[in-house]
Amino acid sequence: MKPGIKSNSTFWLNWLIFTVGLLVMAFGIALMIRAEVGSAPWDVFHIGLYQQFGLTIGTWSIIIGLFIIGATSIMERAWPKPGAFLNMLLVGLFIDIYLWLPIMTTPDHLIGKVVMLVIGILTMGYGIGLYIAADRGAGPRDSLMLVLTERTGLKVQHIRLSMEIVVLTLGWILKGPVNVGTLLFCLTIGPIVGYSLPQCKNLVARLIERGGSNEDIDKRKIRINNYDGISKKAR
Repeated sequence: MKPGIKSNSTFWLNWLIFTVGLLVMAFGIALMIRAEVGSAPWDVFHIGLYQQFGLTIGTWSIIIGLFIIGATSIMERAWPKPGAFLNMLLVGLFIDIYLWLPIMTTPDHLIGKVVMLVIGILTMGYGIGLYIAADRGAGPRDSLMLVLTERTGLKVQHIRLSMEIVVLTLGWILKGPVNVGTLLFCLTIGPIVGYSLPQCKNLVARLIERGGSNEDIDKRKIRINNYDGISKKAR
């Protein structure tokens, strides 16, 4: 097999994994929103905008993401990367699709809401790990965080915390859903991604290696029983 064919296959496989990661992450976001016991800081902001000005939560996610991409591009003096743009567009679209589904309803009891919240946080953590492992570029908010870190010289965690506090405050002013789930998310999402990211990276590496082996007959494992009707014992 020619090297160019394998590279092309790996390219599209990475983009597929990236998209699946965004699907999983958006599903986690939708679960947290439907649980109605508090959302992630950025989603508190988006929901607050939705409650005050209409449109949809996903649409506000796209609008804010577009604004952030523009600001980041101006600071970097460079065109936005495709991964950041697709992240902005697809996550907002997927959130609205999930929230539109009739089966996405809020549980009647508190225990059900908490379970839904926890599942949402875990799902979001693995979605983040998967899309990062695909190595197709950071999302708009992560891109802004990295640029601000480079420009200010401050540590990443300090910049990220500052961003979260600002958007959470704005969301609270807009009457977004700040609750115990918001605190739980802030305390757990970092460790969850820290645990999920190595797993997702190993998974992506295996998928890419397997895809390359399937296309290159010279790298496939030799099976004991082939279709020539001759087994190892017969030999």
